Amino acid sequence: MIDLKKLEEKVILTAVCSGNEEETAASLQELAALVSTAGAKTVGILVQNRESVHPGTYLGKGKTEELRELIRQQEATGIVCDDELSPAQLNNLEEALETKVMDRTMVILDIFAARAATREGKIQVELAQLRYRAARLTGMGRSMSRLGGGIGTRGPGEKKLETDRRMIHRRIAQLKEDLAEVKRHREVTRQQRERDFALRAAIVGYTNAGKSTLLNRLTGAGILAEDKLFATLDPTTRSYVMEDGQKILLTDTVGFIRKLPHHLIEAFRSTLEEARYSDIILHVVDCASPQMDMQMHVVRETLRDLEIVDKTMVTVFNKVDLWGMTDREDRLPRDFSADYQVRISAKTGEGLDALGDILKAIIRSQRIYLERLYPYSQAGRIQEIRRYGQLLLEEYREDGIWVQAYVPAELFGRLYGA
Repeated sequence: MIDLKKLEEKVILTAVCSGNEEETAASLQELAALVSTAGAKTVGILVQNRESVHPGTYLGKGKTEELRELIRQQEATGIVCDDELSPAQLNNLEEALETKVMDRTMVILDIFAARAATREGKIQVELAQLRYRAARLTGMGRSMSRLGGGIGTRGPGEKKLETDRRMIHRRIAQLKEDLAEVKRHREVTRQQRERDFALRAAIVGYTNAGKSTLLNRLTGAGILAEDKLFATLDPTTRSYVMEDGQKILLTDTVGFIRKLPHHLIEAFRSTLEEARYSDIILHVVDCASPQMDMQMHVVRETLRDLEIVDKTMVTVFNKVDLWGMTDREDRLPRDFSADYQVRISAKTGEGLDALGDILKAIIRSQRIYLERLYPYSQAGRIQEIRRYGQLLLEEYREDGIWVQAYVPAELFGRLYGA
């Protein structure tokens, strides 16, 4: 008996280039990495230069025939288009090619389905998949009816072709209720963190920029950090305690990518709100990537779409240990739009002291300087300062304890007037 799930999918990547050929080539290279992450093998690439995608079949008639022949020659099991297909394009391409047709969005959703570990992550992925499929029930008929595994079959799946829109929308409504419950729990957790008066920093960046490696290096979080796209999906918050005792909460978020499906942006909005409620944005950039500038632009645009603005921005140029191995110019990377910038290697530890100094400076800039003499009967206030602030001087005198410190603005009135 043949186990279909173990059969390796062989796919051909295809794209329409309507402008910059280098950008199209880079996008296809990234799509190949996505396909590999999803568990398939790329056996061919076909690009058509035209002003815009064909509204009915994505590719023109001639290129569609060429693609059909390439599929036969390479014995491919399917194709992946580098754009999101409309239901009509999906259906028409499947009829013309007589093979499984997928698009970039389907591959990304499939990877997310495989990587989601927490209840919230699984809910968000299923919600995004169902929204995507709700409009494509007709177009996805043939691929849904196939047996076995492969890209696009993970997650909630389509158990029967007869699954109709009413059932899907009912499930979407249930998932929204579940997500709202998870969000309420997240808000309670966030309020508990606020009571600690610790600054919060969200680690954002393009996928595979090294966000999880940085969190592990700073906090010992021990989360999965691999040289893969979307190696981690669910957000992780850990406390980073500096050598002087100051604390900051770091949250690793899902990586961004070009052409990020709007279904995912909407579904993961609640998770990415961790960045909205943060005080600092640590934008981790892979400075060894030839696509660094494009990746930085994608992250900025995604943050703007999520209305995450007016935050203290620290651009962290990661992977400086690989800088000399690239074909880039010798000029060092810079980001003049950021409040701070630093060059590090999360892998080797280079530059982490400089990053720590920046975080200390930000913490100090958001605190108030306190000088006060506390009577010995109020010695407990010193412990409160140690816990929530930065104690600079503690001098025991005959009439009390003389203190110099930086404390959170929310605590200043209480500590000064004590």
